[in-house]
Amino acid sequence: PAAGTRRARAVSKLSPGGGPGEAAAAAADAATILGEHAPARGPAHRRRLFLTAAMLLVLWLGPVGILWAMLGGGHVFAEIAVFFSKMAVVTFGGAYAVLAWVAQAGVETYGWLQPGEMLDGLGMAETTPGPLIMVTQFVGFMAAFREPGLLAALPAGVLGGALTTWVTFAPCFLWIFLGAPFVERLRENRSLAAAFAAITAAVVGVILNLALWFALHTIFGTVDRFEGRGLSVAVPQPESLNPWALGLAAAALIAAFGFRIGAVPLLAGAAAAGLLLGVAGMV
Repeated sequence: PAAGTRRARAVSKLSPGGGPGEAAAAAADAATILGEHAPARGPAHRRRLFLTAAMLLVLWLGPVGILWAMLGGGHVFAEIAVFFSKMAVVTFGGAYAVLAWVAQAGVETYGWLQPGEMLDGLGMAETTPGPLIMVTQFVGFMAAFREPGLLAALPAGVLGGALTTWVTFAPCFLWIFLGAPFVERLRENRSLAAAFAAITAAVVGVILNLALWFALHTIFGTVDRFEGRGLSVAVPQPESLNPWALGLAAAALIAAFGFRIGAVPLLAGAAAAGLLLGVAGMV
């Protein structure tokens, strides 16, 4: 309120001809977070929200339902549609948080990729233009490419990648169009703010899990999984340790945290070293 009052005074000073009514309107306008009056939420607004939600739900879930009905739940296209739809709905925290689940499900649950292929996909996504989340398209492509069914492998892979992109991003537009009218009200909700703070803390742990998953599958050639007592833990085989990969990772850590090397030269140097080691057959 104080900031809004100061802004209203500034507006009245800049507009010498303005009367008390204009000053009051400026104060009310400045008191809002976006500097505009909040629109009324009447029946017409609720009807528009309902129609928007219905249209986007049909666009999103329509292809999923058709694939499920025509191909069955065990077909790779149905699995792609259902899995990435769930991922788009329940995940928070950006691409790095999402990829922890995608990597585990794609490699260990569905068997769409090998661990090395998942590493290749992440490397490709990191080094090419576009958002990192597009690595999911690579996963969908590989899943359909590996199980093309009646199609040729390449067209099936292209369709799998396109389907992954659709079911990943379509729900996002649903949340945007439904939540945008209420975003200012949600920002003022303290309970919701506390929940998002807890989610942020959890996301840090998820990203750490992703880093450990990729590190283990990069440094060790064989990683088994121990399951028991409600736990599922990756256990690397010590004899499969690659000392060159470990040395390169350690050198990158020292360069980043010890010598404060910038991200661009660090990535360029690590990529060049990795390429040389790969050509030499050491990694």
